[in-house]
Amino acid sequence: MARIHARVKGKSGSYKPLKAEVPNWVDKKPNEVEALIKKFGKQGMSSALIGLTLRDSYGIPSIKTLTGKSITQILKENKLTGEIPEDLRNLIIRSITIRKHLETNKKDNVSTRGLRLTESKILRLQLYYKKNNQLPEGWTYNPKRAQLLIK
Repeated sequence: MARIHARVKGKSGSYKPLKAEVPNWVDKKPNEVEALIKKFGKQGMSSALIGLTLRDSYGIPSIKTLTGKSITQILKENKLTGEIPEDLRNLIIRSITIRKHLETNKKDNVSTRGLRLTESKILRLQLYYKKNNQLPEGWTYNPKRAQLLIK
């Protein structure tokens, strides 16, 4: 499948191991891992950062094979997620930083194009999340109010 804005095909990305078994060297139990995820979620860490921390510091290669649930599912069960999904939030943060850059560098056409591409991704994701009822009722992306949404 081709990339959205690049007109080329790409195959880069990480691959999960073929065996979907928990390695025997993992010493944590599923309830201990869920407790760690709750602790990190209360500290305000994103699900990607929680996964990196569990992999690098605690030696847990795959949370889904160990617990049977993803990090996002565990955070949702404990009501530790924000009202905006994480990928949409990251795109909004990116658009805010590009807008700040463009305030001082008005003739930066490369960044202007990057802002258009980022905001089109935001609008596309917004439609997807509205269709799947993952955004609050009546939520719309407004660039002027975006800084208030993201704290």
